[in-house]
Amino acid sequence: MARLIKTEKEVEGRYETVWLVVEEDSLDQWPAGPRDVVGKPAVRKSARARARGEARYTADVRLPGMLHAAILRSPYAHARVRRIDLSRALAAPGVRGAIGPGDAPELDEVAGYHGAPVAAVAADSEREARAALKLIDVDWEVLEPVLDPDEAVRRGQLVGEPRRVERGDVDAALAEADVVIESEYRTQTVLHNALETHQSVCVWEGERLVVYTSTQDIWGVRNAIARTLDLPTDQVRVVCEYMGGGFGAKNEPGHYTFVAAELARRTGRPVRCALTRREENLATGNRNATIQRLTVGARRDGTIVALAGEFVASLGWDGWMAFTAGPMHGLYACPNVRTVEYGAKLNTPPMAAFRAPGFVEGTFGLECLIDELAAKLDMDPLELRRRNYADRDPATGAPYSANQLLECYRRAEKHWARRHEVRARSEGPWRRGVGLASQIWYGGGGPPAYAWVRVGSDGRATVITAMQDIGTGTRTAMSQIAAEELGFPLDRVDVVLGDTDRGPYAVPAAGSSTTPSMGPAVRAAAADARRQILDIAAQRYERPAESLRIREGRIEASDGESWPVEEVLGLLGNAQILGTGARGPNPAGMAVHTFGVQVAEVAVDIETGEVRVERLAAIHDVGRVINPLGASSQLEGGVIQGIGHTLSEERLVDPTSGQVLTQTLDAYRMPTIADVPEIVTELVDVPDPNLTSLGAKGLGEPPIIPVAAAIANAIRDATGAAVHELPIDREEILRALREAADRRAGALGEGAKERHETPATV
Repeated sequence: MARLIKTEKEVEGRYETVWLVVEEDSLDQWPAGPRDVVGKPAVRKSARARARGEARYTADVRLPGMLHAAILRSPYAHARVRRIDLSRALAAPGVRGAIGPGDAPELDEVAGYHGAPVAAVAADSEREARAALKLIDVDWEVLEPVLDPDEAVRRGQLVGEPRRVERGDVDAALAEADVVIESEYRTQTVLHNALETHQSVCVWEGERLVVYTSTQDIWGVRNAIARTLDLPTDQVRVVCEYMGGGFGAKNEPGHYTFVAAELARRTGRPVRCALTRREENLATGNRNATIQRLTVGARRDGTIVALAGEFVASLGWDGWMAFTAGPMHGLYACPNVRTVEYGAKLNTPPMAAFRAPGFVEGTFGLECLIDELAAKLDMDPLELRRRNYADRDPATGAPYSANQLLECYRRAEKHWARRHEVRARSEGPWRRGVGLASQIWYGGGGPPAYAWVRVGSDGRATVITAMQDIGTGTRTAMSQIAAEELGFPLDRVDVVLGDTDRGPYAVPAAGSSTTPSMGPAVRAAAADARRQILDIAAQRYERPAESLRIREGRIEASDGESWPVEEVLGLLGNAQILGTGARGPNPAGMAVHTFGVQVAEVAVDIETGEVRVERLAAIHDVGRVINPLGASSQLEGGVIQGIGHTLSEERLVDPTSGQVLTQTLDAYRMPTIADVPEIVTELVDVPDPNLTSLGAKGLGEPPIIPVAAAIANAIRDATGAAVHELPIDREEILRALREAADRRAGALGEGAKERHETPATV
């Protein structure tokens, strides 16, 4: 039965209250543990097509008469176009159209960052289009850039209003605390660098716009294009069957899509606009840098009584302020918390969501601070975290729908116990240590999400829904859910996705929301189809429907008889069974989160500052695990990406001009296989009893969140040096080592002074 409800919708930690029409989700959860299909390892459905080169990405789209667009970008971090002349470019060989500031959304005469789009041309080939860019005459007025985030905050140059959140009385709690620690942490700007660059192919079919694009959100792109171009939403079709990574940067249409759409309208031909790798590193978003000034107060027994933080996010020219203070508000049972967050508007490229935006940065600062507190209290860091475990959401007081963090800690004990053996292997300049860090994130998903399951007379089923598989194995997980509910072998279930014209609405592949949002809808649709099959079988074999079930592709009766499902479905001829399903609401009054802990082992060369991560154990609670093989791959991928973020990746900007210096992969160092340590993965795999008919949460973001803090805390364990800044390169290690040496020397000096003065005092 359809119901009108008022509920909260969450993506990337951003909540929105919405009215929705949802279907009742009347299915009971499956028992915990592996089933016939769900909970067992499955090879990706798309593996063969990807390996053979049969998967069609946006780059593979070739339409008759297609033109290629190239974009003129600002060479300055802050400038204004006084005058622009496109005539020479329009006369160049192969050029069919050109546009300038104001001719398409996001082409602006004021360039707020190096790489901002200003003009574009379309030509018969990409080479001709890029050659024509050099013929565009521009008279620039160069303006002074603002590049320092603290200066931007002082000027009040912000993206949005400061975010202030407070509970309890922080000042009073700090005044009464036995131990107070203040510390500053900094994280760097990190680039997404997905294998497939941002690109779109646009073609007008009469008044209708068709967009082939590399995106994580075909419905969001459809709506944004329609809104921006003032088109009815049904006049925009968006297609993305395969895409080569996004990590949060491909949730919007992007300026390249609007450029392609406008040039296609003017020329009457399809236009492809594909960004180069250099353009990727200039104008497609980033994980913004942060400055975190944090304070913790605690009692001698380890109880945390107060947490406070000032967070400055270097958002660049545009973007949104991720919840960097989120871990401080939600990870520990602290009654007194106060944070303020500023989004500094700078003349640098704008931020975009990047895998657990805000929480990666905020967890680095908070979890390093917690280890500093453990050292001050001379307390085991794992025990300190256990003592401050929150059994309810500290921010709201709401109960968790489920929380297996203590179980994660229990399973982490065997990895944590290795620290004595690891330290003992230190030799020469190499010091070894072990560190850990906790994780909290969202991942409950939510409505609206819809799916159809079509079953034909050949005994095969097809899941139809307009979602995306961004490389995380969504096709496979949805196939497993449908196969389990139908009672079909996995190889008899296919998935059709990636086209707003060829399936019902689905959620974006963002915020760890795909499986927990789409999975229940797919299961409901499969259950509807299964009921119809059994109704037909009951009539065919003259048995009560409740005495029948489907298992491994056969209809089984309670008296022991069975028949191939094709025998019944064959009666349909050209007729089909169509099951429909929708995702119900999240549990009212409950907080839905994922949890985890990671334990890192490192080796540090105290002479050169080199750091090697030798082993990392990742233990996570994400509810029911649909595909253990795919889930372990997600964990490994998140850890590897986190290692790059921790040790080597950083976008560099000239501090005077604001020009981006790291535009290529030889300048921007991502981890290679040589940097990948032994990775041990473990999933608690306990269904959330309050979350939908699946009890499954999302896994996309959690594994990257605690990596940096775990590695930094392992470095402290190995060397006594406190790391406060990412990336942890050799310079940062040597700085931290010098600071630790100075602290030890100061402590020794104070001790000697006390020993010298005490007898005289007596």
